[in-house]
Amino acid sequence: MQRKFMVIGAVMAMLSVVIGAFGAHMLKPIVGDDAMKVYETGVQYHMAHALGILLIAVVTGFWGCTRKLAWAAWLLFAGIILFSGSLYVLAITGIKPLGAITPIGGVAFIAGWVCLIAEAATRRKD
Repeated sequence: MQRKFMVIGAVMAMLSVVIGAFGAHMLKPIVGDDAMKVYETGVQYHMAHALGILLIAVVTGFWGCTRKLAWAAWLLFAGIILFSGSLYVLAITGIKPLGAITPIGGVAFIAGWVCLIAEAATRRKD
């Protein structure tokens, strides 16, 4: 699982850069300032949580892949898709009901970090 999380985290980080560059160079002239702020928030959370997945990949190298660590990585990945993805679509299309998906992604982010905290807090000293 360590390799899988490393690949997922690296791909998500790369996509964050690509999506951010697209927004800055292609989207900015088309959408308004408010939509651009929404889009940029998606990019920031996308990168932060891609780095979180990479962190989990590194931690699994030391501690092994536990259920809590696997859940943490998958929840952060789901959060990127739901939170950042909904913000990207909202900023580009202006379809407001899509904003209802964003909090679900936020909860996935929080749950992922809670899983990582739980693993660290209950980890026995070797």
